[in-house]
Amino acid sequence: MKVSKAQKNKRSETINLRIESSHKDLIDLAANVTGKTRTAFMLDAAYQKAQETLLDRRLFYLNEKQWETFNQLLETSPTDNEQLSHLLNHKAPWE
Repeated sequence: MKVSKAQKNKRSETINLRIESSHKDLIDLAANVTGKTRTAFMLDAAYQKAQETLLDRRLFYLNEKQWETFNQLLETSPTDNEQLSHLLNHKAPWE
């Protein structure tokens, strides 16, 4: 897959990685199967994983009933939980 001059000029940062040869071989095989260069394959995979990671921590979808239940739970005071209270008020065994 050829990259145009305009695409090359957009790239201004370098990332260097040390990798086991068996991992590199697997990545190369997957890149080849998808018709991408190793760089394009790795960038796509890393970018997709970064988006998923951030979205998993910021965004979730609820229908109207779920939204009402969610808000109700947020507004409800927590109930006493002896086990949790005990856990939070005692030192961990390794401390």
